[in-house]
This record gives sequence, structure tokens and C-alpha cells, in this order.
Amino acid sequence: MKTIYCISGLGADERAFSKLKVDGYALKVINWLIPEPNETIEHYASRMRAGITEENPVLMGLSFGGMMCTEIAKQIPVSKIIIISSVKSSKELPLWMKAVATLKLNKIVPLKSTRLTQPIQNKMLGVQTDEEKTLVAGLRREVDLPYTNWAVNQAINWKNNLQQPNIYHIHGDKDNMFPIKNIKADFTIKDGGHFMIMNKAEEVSACINSIMKQE
Repeated sequence: MKTIYCISGLGADERAFSKLKVDGYALKVINWLIPEPNETIEHYASRMRAGITEENPVLMGLSFGGMMCTEIAKQIPVSKIIIISSVKSSKELPLWMKAVATLKLNKIVPLKSTRLTQPIQNKMLGVQTDEEKTLVAGLRREVDLPYTNWAVNQAINWKNNLQQPNIYHIHGDKDNMFPIKNIKADFTIKDGGHFMIMNKAEEVSACINSIMKQE
């Protein structure tokens, strides 16, 4: 069975891909690493790619994981990149993220999740069911804060303008994190939010299976 190498969203883990069904492929999740002091996203990507053991692999990234897949693809040949609820370049970043980066608000406002911020975060993610709320709450408890601070800073300051020729973009038209108006997607999931990989897994899986059938 062939492998698709997966990188989850910021602070997430292999559970993000648990509901996907891709015919003929095993999903192997590359776990996030603890960032080194002042580490660049390019150097971090070079460490992440150590978990890839096949030549010309298929990479699949969720949200910030999609950005990381793009960075890895700058360093090694890949056959396909599939990004879900993500962005292909800095041009697709929403205005509010660019404003936060410009004003360096992420350096001023604590990023630690609280009871007050969790409902806002859930809305941004498109979390719907009690099961999803429980999963997200668990991820918040487990996430490493220094990693979160590093990853948020890298995401909002991402400067990539290179369009990979073999990238496929799956996006939801109700994504509050990365609004569809900024996105040029290959596959658009109706009523899909940022968390659609879980609550619309069947539709997302269908898109992935269609991509994997393409030469």
C-alpha cells in the first residue's frame, strides 16, 4: 500500500485525519517538533522532512500543515501536494492575519486559550458537535505553548509566493479562518468550515480520492 504523508493543523495531531478514507493509501502523520530557538520555517521544514522515507512522496497538509507541506516541497521532489483548509501563498492570508503580523499583536496578546476565548476559537474553527468540542478542548490542553507561539508567528508572517505546479487545494466555503474570498480552490466543500476534515470527512475523502486518481 502506498503512503500519503500528512501534517496536521497547528496544535493538532493524527486525530485530525482519523475520519478520512483514501482508497489504496495509508495515511502516515508526521508529528510536529519542538521548535529550536529563533528557528526559521525553512529549517523547521528540513527537520520535518526526516519523517518522509519515500521518494517523490504525496504530501497532505491541514491548515498550517499545508504551509509546511509547501515548504518541504521546496526542498525535495514531491509527486503531489494536497492542502485542506489552508493557503497556497501569502496572498491568500486574510487581512486580519496580516494586520496582526504588522502590529506584532501575537507578541503582545497571550496566546494561551481561556474560557473566554474558547467560544471564539470554536467559531473560527467551525466546531459543531459536542464530540468536536471535546476533541478540540483536549488538543488545547495538550499543545505545547512555545510551539504554538512559534507556529502562529510563522503562519501570519508566511512570505511564500511560489505556486507549486502539483498542488491541489480543498477548501470550505464557510471557512472563518481562511475565508474563501481570498482562496482559489480546486475543490470547494459546500458549508465546509475550517474543521470540515472532521465534520465533512466523507466529502473531503471523495476529493482526495479524485486527486489520487489523477496522473
